[in-house]
Amino acid sequence: MSELQVPTWYYQHYDADFARDVPAEAFGGWKKTVLPIACERTALVVMHAWDCGTREQFPGWHRVVEYIPRSYDICGNVLPGLLQAARASGLTVYHVVRPGGTYFRDYPGYRRADQLAGPEVPRKREVQRDEVLDRLARFRSQSVFPGEHNQPDITAGQRCMDFPQSVKPAGDEGVAESSAQLHALCREDGINHLIYTGFAINGCLVSSPGGMIDMQREGYMCSAVRQAVTAIENKETARAETAKEIALWQVALLYGFVYDADDLAGELRSRTV
Repeated sequence: MSELQVPTWYYQHYDADFARDVPAEAFGGWKKTVLPIACERTALVVMHAWDCGTREQFPGWHRVVEYIPRSYDICGNVLPGLLQAARASGLTVYHVVRPGGTYFRDYPGYRRADQLAGPEVPRKREVQRDEVLDRLARFRSQSVFPGEHNQPDITAGQRCMDFPQSVKPAGDEGVAESSAQLHALCREDGINHLIYTGFAINGCLVSSPGGMIDMQREGYMCSAVRQAVTAIENKETARAETAKEIALWQVALLYGFVYDADDLAGELRSRTV
């Protein structure tokens, strides 16, 4: 099995010093070292990379998903180089897509995932709804996210959703719309380490089907590429992208490691097959 030695960020989450006013300020914090990845056991994952149209086409969608411009910049300027390096090196590449969509169904990699995983077993919702729960849900939709005036644009935009041209699956790269399909691809290909890119690092990449929570439960290590992700930010965090920084710390603490795009791409290029 071949290995690459890749500069790798990790977070030293110890030791708290209770002699300090803030004990956690004694933690080691972010550190960087060189660690191996097993080339045949590792996959680069592009998750929820979408062409969401323009602000002029779907203004309501862009008003609530404020990271769309950042995702477009990453799809145009970061992911193409990373994908080129991965493909040239022979590293496995997977794409995780929006469940229930149609834009990916004609790709051979999706047909492979669908065949490997077999029919999905529908999940039965056990929670009994009532009028109060429905009222609370309506209030959230109206007053938290996304706002009634934005919903028509979101619905219209999602009907037109597609891969950005710059990150479309190539050849028979695996395309999964569920955790079961991604697991089936990994099992078939012998993958045990998933390095995530895409959107958003504190939302879909963690909790959506094919995200880190589900895949870690199956035993996979789940890492991320700092420059190839962005986060859902709020009014208080957007200027400094603080939510992204917290999410990357959580990845390093709970799921795997964090790589810089140039470091990972550079090491992959050294292995070009």
